[in-house]
Amino acid sequence: MHMRTTMTEWSGLDEAEVTDSREKYGSNALVSLKPKPFFLKFLSGFSDPIIRILLAALGINCLFLFKTFDVWETVGIAAAILSATLISALSERGGERAFAHLQAEAQRSSCRVRRGGGDHAVPIDALVVGDLVYLNAGDKIPADGVLLSGALRVSLAALNGEGRETERVPYHGKPIADWTPEDPRLLLRGAVVTWGEGVMRVCRVGGNTLYGALSGELQNEGRASPLKMRLGVLASQMSRVGYCAAAGVALSYLINTFYIDVGCSFAGTRLLLSDPAFVFAALTHALMLATTTIVMAVPEGLPMMISVVLSANIRRMHRDRVLVRKPVGIETAGSMNLLFCDKTGTLTCGKPVVSGIVTQWDTYPSYAVFRSKAPRAAAAYAVCCVCSTQSRPTEQDGVVRACGGNATDRALLDSVLLHGRIPEGLPGENAVTARVPFDSEKKYAMAEVDGVWYIKGAPEIVLRDVVWATDRDGEPVPLDRERLARQITAITEKAGRVLAVCTEAGGVRRFLCLISIRDDLRPHTRRTVKQLRGAGIDVVMMTGDSRETAAVIAREAGILDGGDGLLWTSDELASMTDADVRTALPRLRVVCRALPQDKSRLVRLAQEAGLVVGMTGDGVNDAPALKCADVGFALGGGTEVAREAGDIVILDDNLSSIAKAVLYGRTIFKSIRKFIMFQMTTNLSAVGISLLCPLFGVDAPITVLQMLWVNLIMDTLGSLAFAGEAPSADTMRERPKAPGEAIMSAYMVHRIALMTAYLLALCLWFVHSEGMREHFGFYEQPVHFLGAFFALFIFADIANSVSARTTHVNPIHRLAANRAFVAIFGFIIAAQLGMIYFGGSMFRTVPLSAADLVLILCLSAGVLLWGMLVKALLGRRYRGNTV
Repeated sequence: MHMRTTMTEWSGLDEAEVTDSREKYGSNALVSLKPKPFFLKFLSGFSDPIIRILLAALGINCLFLFKTFDVWETVGIAAAILSATLISALSERGGERAFAHLQAEAQRSSCRVRRGGGDHAVPIDALVVGDLVYLNAGDKIPADGVLLSGALRVSLAALNGEGRETERVPYHGKPIADWTPEDPRLLLRGAVVTWGEGVMRVCRVGGNTLYGALSGELQNEGRASPLKMRLGVLASQMSRVGYCAAAGVALSYLINTFYIDVGCSFAGTRLLLSDPAFVFAALTHALMLATTTIVMAVPEGLPMMISVVLSANIRRMHRDRVLVRKPVGIETAGSMNLLFCDKTGTLTCGKPVVSGIVTQWDTYPSYAVFRSKAPRAAAAYAVCCVCSTQSRPTEQDGVVRACGGNATDRALLDSVLLHGRIPEGLPGENAVTARVPFDSEKKYAMAEVDGVWYIKGAPEIVLRDVVWATDRDGEPVPLDRERLARQITAITEKAGRVLAVCTEAGGVRRFLCLISIRDDLRPHTRRTVKQLRGAGIDVVMMTGDSRETAAVIAREAGILDGGDGLLWTSDELASMTDADVRTALPRLRVVCRALPQDKSRLVRLAQEAGLVVGMTGDGVNDAPALKCADVGFALGGGTEVAREAGDIVILDDNLSSIAKAVLYGRTIFKSIRKFIMFQMTTNLSAVGISLLCPLFGVDAPITVLQMLWVNLIMDTLGSLAFAGEAPSADTMRERPKAPGEAIMSAYMVHRIALMTAYLLALCLWFVHSEGMREHFGFYEQPVHFLGAFFALFIFADIANSVSARTTHVNPIHRLAANRAFVAIFGFIIAAQLGMIYFGGSMFRTVPLSAADLVLILCLSAGVLLWGMLVKALLGRRYRGNTV
């Protein structure tokens, strides 16, 4: 691109030129993946593996509807399918809307633009090619362009991950061949001005900027989540079980019809086979039985339960400052076993602060203490912090804070602001008579106030040839270099950065103090790292720091704990083969001087090694790795591009919020497994009762309306109850589930089998027992007996639900923590009692006496006792590896 700068250009674009430029080059809005329309979200839910099985069962049910008139069963399946897909679509749309609001907040900021001969505040999205934008220290560059006038230093950390500042020089008309961060003439969107002021001309906007192009490259889908893969396996397992059971039921019916019912005579069989009408009717009935078996064997409520539990936990996580963009990202977080974590802003506070002031005679933890103990020396320190930096005290919401300049300048100025106010007696901006700004080559800055120079910078530069120091009263004393060297070493060993402060008057320079600046760990970082590692998640710190600083921070955070953990530099990582890296991954703890390509490579290799990988990031350079990871944790304070690439946005940039996401994810998976145990036990029991009770002379033990009530308990109400299960700290003491581990574990299979066997035995004993038949008047009033049997089945199922919600032997362990469960099953009990006493002929019930009801409840309570025994035995066998 070639352009000329003339005096007329300083008036900026007029209104017509702005319109023409926008039509020709587009707006400055970032191009993001257009959300899928709600209807398409709804339709995509039908691709769920479990939903497909239910759709097949629904189709077969519809085919036989004309013969059976079993409308309620058909309606029940259709309702389960529609509810699950609708809730899933609504949940996804809710997450997208919250994310869109977050992105809109970032785009709502404005910049000062020269247009039509005047200065205007223009929203960032409204910038066009040719606009003239004023830039000052602290501003984020809003588009790609060139510097027309002024002098700037910028931080490109958001674009390339490098923390160092680079100088930008005015553009003088030489054509630009390639827009790269390394070109000193270019100002790129996303970079931050750390020093200076100037006027920028916008040359590229929106998706044509380097920032926008990186955003556009990320609009693709990642690999399938562990939950989706597990559901596929479960659907395959259930299909095989359902089809085998259906075939067995159909075959047993045909054998009974064509062989046993004719006295086990082959002659009778041949006679029946010779009647086409009879054969067709028998085959049709066998197919209907097989279809019913498949429908009853499949947990219809599972898809809706998954949708409900994801939706419920998304809302909970938002309250905990975690925004879920993609619902499956929560469950994936629960399966994570490796987390690549940025140091700055996630492990640390992300804000350098003055952590100590070291003088010739003492060490002070803060300026306030320094001021109280040595007021004259502290006054000189304060003048240096105020006058030799590019930061300026700015009042925001009644509190004065440092604004502008780089992070170090802001830390120095903030250190002398007492209780959000500027201390009295400090000189203002007008008191500075001369200034030498900081330069990365000179490594120092100077300011002259009242004939005294105040100098800050690297100790090896500032203290060169200095022989005098200042005592607490401001008087000169000989400099103790040995003590000084020890103090510098002590600070650097604690990952602190050291600045030296001197004063100079009359040609004599005197040492005043050392300043320790460091980005401290967040208060809960060490505890959270321990929690994650205790949960079986390896934490690898990624940082641009040196090996020494990285090692100190990693040890403080508990990541590098003195074992056989590995610390690699980016160069060491680049020299290793992929095979060597995969072999060493389990011992990797820190990567220092990390580059963006290091993150993407490590994510890819970890996935190839069969790990479920999480990645945190905030910059544009982090976006590819966030997108490739199984679950990308974008920091809320990061760039729009990083948030667009992530699955989950950590609004408070805190590692403890990632631990919460893991906890919620594991709770979701456990809730799904518990619900499957509950529903499969109920389904198989219902199938067994329907098939075996006729052998005991009870042809219709459960009516169509009663079965509809059972389905309502299992599907809609059951899913809502189990979705409300509260997270437990015990969950974070377990190992993560392997990516290939099926939803249906061996523990679950044994528990379902044993609980189903007990429920079947209880119900069949009740049907067959002469004592129960006589007590409930089976021979005189069958309806009374069948009503009691229905009550027994429902109350036993409620007891089964209470047992299924926990793996603890105690069935009411943490029951009060799930208020939804208590409320829902309280409603079910009340509704069941209402059916018993007021259902009448519609529900085929007769009011039970108080003694009869107590008997039914006591029999049902046996399910709880049996469940306690089963959990005790299985818990010992599987040693905590349950759900």
